[in-house]
Amino acid sequence: MNFQRGRYREEPEINLIPMIDVLLVILIFLMITTTYSKFSGLEINLPTADSTQSQEQPNEINVVVSASGDIVVNRVAVGARDVEAISLAMRRAGASAKEPVVVINADAKAAHQSVIDVMQAAQHAGYSHISFATQAPSR
Repeated sequence: MNFQRGRYREEPEINLIPMIDVLLVILIFLMITTTYSKFSGLEINLPTADSTQSQEQPNEINVVVSASGDIVVNRVAVGARDVEAISLAMRRAGASAKEPVVVINADAKAAHQSVIDVMQAAQHAGYSHISFATQAPSR
């Protein structure tokens, strides 16, 4: 006896359209709730100024920037304030030293541009080691 004679048998199938809709909603939700952080900075450790004053080393180039913007390289005044003149004075001062360290002694009231010019001059002269001198706080 065949009781299923008039019955049509359907093949089971998975309807993908609702599943795609659900996945798109989840994707949009994740895109909206995700935070995108862009860190554009350097992680540096700043030195403290509470140490004792170090002795002058022979491979240092001392650059003094006064409050008025005058620049002195190893106790020799630089006539001009442009980067090329400062760079030339640094090359003369560090001609005998191997990989000298440029120590910038800038007045607290010196223009920021003057210090940047000294740093650019050190780069033009080929000196990559730059340090800033500070004084110990008075107590």
